[in-house]
Amino acid sequence: MAKKPDDIAALSFEKALAELEDIVSKLEGGKVELEDSIALYERGAALKAHCEAKLKSAQEKIEKIVVAGDGKPKAEPASFD
Repeated sequence: MAKKPDDIAALSFEKALAELEDIVSKLEGGKVELEDSIALYERGAALKAHCEAKLKSAQEKIEKIVVAGDGKPKAEPASFD
């Protein structure tokens, strides 16, 4: 797996998602030249991976802090449905 560029690794989830949405909009618009489309797609893929990693990390943190009915901490999978 290729290393993420440092600028992407430093982005918050919200900023990375906003940039990813902008890239998707540009690509869907179809007005980007081929070489630029490829570069945008590659950056979008890196942003997607970064967002997925941030979400996974958040999910793991939530699973660690779930509290049972008796008030005692209890680890269980979080459900986001």
